[in-house]
Amino acid sequence: MQPFTDLKVWQRSHKLTLDLYRLTASFPSDERFGLVSQIRRAAVSVPANIVEGTKRSHARDYGRFLNIAEGSNAELSYLIILSRDLGFIDKERSRALLVELDEISRMLYVLRQKIERTLLLLTTEI
Repeated sequence: MQPFTDLKVWQRSHKLTLDLYRLTASFPSDERFGLVSQIRRAAVSVPANIVEGTKRSHARDYGRFLNIAEGSNAELSYLIILSRDLGFIDKERSRALLVELDEISRMLYVLRQKIERTLLLLTTEI
């Protein structure tokens, strides 16, 4: 198994998390325990679940953690839309973030499908 730091999907989700931490620092202070906290938790959840999945001993568990990362990534897409609609993020910045989230979503899906195919092959060989 390759180190999680070599996974392109982890690298991109980690970079996005850093970008979102910086971006949310400019949100209104009354959102610190609301939207800012929610965005940061969802953002951290994506690369953190990728990492945790890579250390699981069974492909089924790895796939489950990738699926959790997919869910957090989808939640993050909504939170970016909400932040845009509330005027905390400008339209161009939100569009770029949503494009990146969509690409990460595709990468997570492909990786999960690959893990699940590997599991299927291992199961049928037994």
